[in-house]
Amino acid sequence: MEERREEIFSRKVRAGKRTYFFDVKATRSNDYYLTITESKKRFKDDQPVFEKHKIFLYKEDFDKFVDALGDCVDKVKNDLLPEQQQEEVEEDNYEEKFDDSYKSEPFDTDLSY
Repeated sequence: MEERREEIFSRKVRAGKRTYFFDVKATRSNDYYLTITESKKRFKDDQPVFEKHKIFLYKEDFDKFVDALGDCVDKVKNDLLPEQQQEEVEEDNYEEKFDDSYKSEPFDTDLSY
């Protein structure tokens, strides 16, 4: 049976019909990793069902992941969106999309590597 890992820090982002969960967790040996979960609410037989997809991101891949994500977001924002949509994206108040009730306090362990 899979043992639940200690959750250190979490953020929840609501985005339309989807919700994203960003969770920092620790292994038994206090090694840290990130899980990113996308949850979509669907209905089956008039009952809500949550479809979830999860990515595990390990600390040795953080920099590469952030760089690639940043490159992709920049490409869309700067090269692919029409100018009017670029302004709308920049003006959007993203703070309203974060659910602070899900957020836990950050830990003070140094994760530098």
